[in-house]
Amino acid sequence: MVPFAGWTLPLHYGQGHLQSHLHTRRHCSLFDVSHMLQTLVYGRDRIRFMESLVVGDIAELKPGQGTLTLLTNEKGGITDDLIVTNTSEDHLYVVSNAACADKDLAILTDRAAQLQATGSDVHVEVSDNALLALQGSPSMARVLQAGLSDDLAKLSFMNSITTTVFGVPGCRVTRCGYTGEDGVEISVPAARAVELAEQLLGVPDVWLAGLAARDSLRLEAGLCLYGNDIDETVTPAEAGLMWTLGKRRRVAMDFPGAAVIMAQVKDKPRRRPVAMAGTGAGQALLSSLYPHIPGTVTSGCPSPCLGKNIAMGYVEAAHSRAGTELTVEVRKKQHPAVITKMPFVPTQYYMAK
Repeated sequence: MVPFAGWTLPLHYGQGHLQSHLHTRRHCSLFDVSHMLQTLVYGRDRIRFMESLVVGDIAELKPGQGTLTLLTNEKGGITDDLIVTNTSEDHLYVVSNAACADKDLAILTDRAAQLQATGSDVHVEVSDNALLALQGSPSMARVLQAGLSDDLAKLSFMNSITTTVFGVPGCRVTRCGYTGEDGVEISVPAARAVELAEQLLGVPDVWLAGLAARDSLRLEAGLCLYGNDIDETVTPAEAGLMWTLGKRRRVAMDFPGAAVIMAQVKDKPRRRPVAMAGTGAGQALLSSLYPHIPGTVTSGCPSPCLGKNIAMGYVEAAHSRAGTELTVEVRKKQHPAVITKMPFVPTQYYMAK
């Protein structure tokens, strides 16, 4: 067990990190991610409220559809990355990183108060639900379908429904996750979370997985970790996340830091995010780039699936082409690496036909 954002969380369970990681890729695993902040935004002005804080086109989301988006500050920096879902009910459902929970909630409630003072109809509530993530292709769909009356085959990636899961009513099932595999996150009433977890773990294919596997799986899938790969010193343009900006939002430039971000798009960022793979022996973490190519490694670990070191980081734009060889310094020793394409391991996100 390790401290994480004010919580005590499992690093790994009895099977160990390597076995847990590979089991998620080959079968499926259950992650307790209840430390994430879940908020509900009500009111007729909820879309306008959310778009005053994030870069995404929330108005275009269909009922039940969600999107990854970014909270930005006035300097264009990324305050957090979060998922906003336009539910089929009367609210937006927002999931934020645990490490950013306090500042995110302060931003949301302060902005709601500002709008309320001018007559807007918006209200923010914190959900006390637990959050369970069932991840892994192809077992996840078979395991979960056994406890659903709804047809999971109709639920595409980044869409959600409210349903009963293994006899527990009032669960929000969102087809998403942080592993690159087909998976779901289940927002479940806290009083019945253990019951639901035990039902899922009653299936032999389902193992518990902890933070270590969560980190190595997301890195293989090329997914950013807030606080490592992105933070308030990095803009969406620098982070390669401009795809999160809707076309309408780019034109309107009505989100925090819009002038800075769009100027960077026009002038091209000086640094770019890259994926790096070790080409030498050894399993040490990649921690910093050797100075002949200026840059920084932000995340790194041995890849259980590829059997070599992998990392994400930033280099000067002139050195960011795939195939560029570089040297990584680890504990004062230099190791060869090469810039490669992202993701390291192909993703298995499910799109309904």
